[in-house]
Amino acid sequence: MELIKPGILIDFMRYRRVAVIGSLLTVLVTFIVVFFYPGPKLGIDFAGGTEVQLAFNGEVGAAELRETLVDLGYEQPSVINVEGAPNQYMIRLSEVSPLSEEQQIAIRQSLTEAVSEEQITYFKFSPGGDKITFALVDERDAEELSAILEKAGANVRTLDHFGGFDDHRYEAHLVGVGDELISRLRDAFGERGPDAPLRVEWVGPRAGEQLRDSAIMSLLYSIAFIMVYIAFRFDLRYAPGAIVGFFHDVFITFGVYVIFQREVSLTTVAALLTVLAYSINDTIVIYDRIRENASKFRDKSMSELINISTSQVLSRTIVTSTTTILAVLPFFYWGTSTIQDIAFTLVFGIIIGTYSSVFISAPVTELIDRRFFQKPEASNAEARATA
Repeated sequence: MELIKPGILIDFMRYRRVAVIGSLLTVLVTFIVVFFYPGPKLGIDFAGGTEVQLAFNGEVGAAELRETLVDLGYEQPSVINVEGAPNQYMIRLSEVSPLSEEQQIAIRQSLTEAVSEEQITYFKFSPGGDKITFALVDERDAEELSAILEKAGANVRTLDHFGGFDDHRYEAHLVGVGDELISRLRDAFGERGPDAPLRVEWVGPRAGEQLRDSAIMSLLYSIAFIMVYIAFRFDLRYAPGAIVGFFHDVFITFGVYVIFQREVSLTTVAALLTVLAYSINDTIVIYDRIRENASKFRDKSMSELINISTSQVLSRTIVTSTTTILAVLPFFYWGTSTIQDIAFTLVFGIIIGTYSSVFISAPVTELIDRRFFQKPEASNAEARATA
């Protein structure tokens, strides 16, 4: 399918200044929305928190549920309808542990006062805060220990005893965030309230930070490997243009994500890596045609080669990008939340990536070629020709 008839030559480089200025302004706006206002809406993968999926026994609206959660004291709860399941919701809370940091300190202090510091050889809260593991030199009655913990604020479900001799280990299982949420919703909604949670997941703040750092490193490693590939596959002069294009695509796509306040999760990172793949595909197609034409038209400048090569592959680029977007759009309209996030990122990422391959990567390559690889006489002649 040929949208652009063979032989038609479009002077893309004529618009490179306008395109670069437009991209710089867009990057500036993106910088503001990402780092200042409104900022990314981090999901529990990165910010930490608890995700509970539950089903109500009666009709409950999302707005009513959200308002009830706020009234119960949960800060900025996220309520998402589960597609195809009436009265079933995914609730995301910022709380990870059923105990605050102050409560944890108080529990440790109460146990120390009750049995003495010398008796405690080990004490630790689980990352989710729903289990306390401690060891004592002498055996103590489980009910007595449970009463000590509950008096300090722990909602103990069961307390198990292990070991013997001078190493008596205890595990106090507490009512977790999910169980506490179910209990409070039952009280609030009565017969319409949910039964046991269908699924409970949590991510601690430290784990969230590690996942965030790993996600950033995965993007940087991908860009670095692609740069090395292009440098070996084509020429060193092509790599900077590709890298500028990649940062341009990922950063602006992420900015669109932030503007629409979609939740940033590991799914978002996977989608951004996919955008990188599509971006490099378009860029390599254009670079490959430039290299091919460079051997045919040795008297042409880099600017002229870019115009010729981009005009030749423009039809293919438009058809490929449009076909992919049309294939992804149904997932955005009818998919579940995770699939919608991927589709949303791909639609905007492919559009931005196609634009950058033509108007960002190629002009940067021309600039690098003119400044560092051309002879001074040829560089001055081309500068006058393209001015």
